[in-house]
Amino acid sequence: MAEAPEELPCFPGHETLGEIYCVSFVRDLSPEEVLRRFGVDEETMEEVTFHEVDLRSVDSMRADAAGYIGAARVGGWTVVVEPGGWQMAVDHAIYPRVSRGTEVVSVCRHEYAQDTFAYIVDGTPVVSFDPLYPEERSGSDPDRFVAKMREVGLDPDHDIDGPGIDHPMESSFALASGITGLSFSTDLRSLRFLGAEPLGWSSDSPKRTGGLEQVLRDLGLIGGDRPVDARRDDVVDG
Repeated sequence: MAEAPEELPCFPGHETLGEIYCVSFVRDLSPEEVLRRFGVDEETMEEVTFHEVDLRSVDSMRADAAGYIGAARVGGWTVVVEPGGWQMAVDHAIYPRVSRGTEVVSVCRHEYAQDTFAYIVDGTPVVSFDPLYPEERSGSDPDRFVAKMREVGLDPDHDIDGPGIDHPMESSFALASGITGLSFSTDLRSLRFLGAEPLGWSSDSPKRTGGLEQVLRDLGLIGGDRPVDARRDDVVDG
């Protein structure tokens, strides 16, 4: 079994985002373009701090999705923060638009449903998995990063009946670092973001009644024979 290294290049500041968040990296697009593709009210775009992104999202939470998101340039990538959100990683109404002609790496934490690591290229999920169950990968090329996964402690041959994965979110950020080439030496909390309010739910977006859990079921990422993580006892197998 692969063990998580003692030192993981985790994006500083992510731990302040709480129980639900998504931090994504979009290659070669400006923060303005990423937000437009995500679908925001452009009249609400303004420069804000990390704290303001987090606070405004909490104040305007819609179901379990972010009510306010922020985007900032880091190297050749734009980092997108969804406090209380998860849509960049799994919402089929959003990630195809954002990743069109480029690539997206998403690290999504959801304490009450399922964490997700996703690598998406030109609208297609290439690798997607729950960091607690890295052996259960989906996508067009699910074995693309198995070597990198082992290096950061996300054992691609993990035994579901054996020991659990140590530090799954930290390892996920380390994997994102290996893919993007970003050192993660910059603290999220020190960045200036372009923030905006997402537009209302589209007809193709997950409805409030289902939210993330229903999206994950539709994608086949939860349900079936896999035992439910004890941290997420509100999720039941289908």
